[in-house]
Amino acid sequence: MYEVLIISDSHGLKEEITEIKSRHPNITMIHCGDSELEYDSVELEGMYKVRGNCDFDSRYPEEEIISIGGLTFFVTHGHLFQVKSTFMKLSYRAKELGADVICFGHSHIAGAEQNDGQLFINPGSIRLPRNRHEKTICNCKMGIH
Repeated sequence: MYEVLIISDSHGLKEEITEIKSRHPNITMIHCGDSELEYDSVELEGMYKVRGNCDFDSRYPEEEIISIGGLTFFVTHGHLFQVKSTFMKLSYRAKELGADVICFGHSHIAGAEQNDGQLFINPGSIRLPRNRHEKTICNCKMGIH
C-alpha cells in the first residue's frame, strides 16, 4: 500500500502546511503550486513541488514526474494547461509523459476524475477553496496489484 498526500494553492500559509506534515509523517507529499513560499522554505522541505502562477521563485520546476509504487505521477499547477476550462491539454501532456496519475491545482476546486486510463486529482485549496466552505487536501492510498 502506498500513501500520497497532495495539497495545492496554500497561498502563503505556513503553520497549516507544517500541521498537515506533522499529521502525515513518513508519506510522499506533493504541493501542486501557489504556495507563495520560497522554494527552499522549511515548510515545503521533503515535498515534491511545482511552480504556480503566484509563485515567483524561479527555482520551482513547472512540472515534476514522479514514480510511486509502479505508477507515474505528473505534477503541474495547471495554469499552463487551461485547467479551468478543459483537461484536454493536461491529458495530452500526461500521455506524452506516460503518466497514470495527474496532480494539479489552480482552480481551487477539489475533485478527482478517471478518464481513458488516467486519474486526474485536484486537491482544491487549503486557503481559498471554491464551491465549498471546507479547506481541502487529498490523501490517496493506493494498492498495486
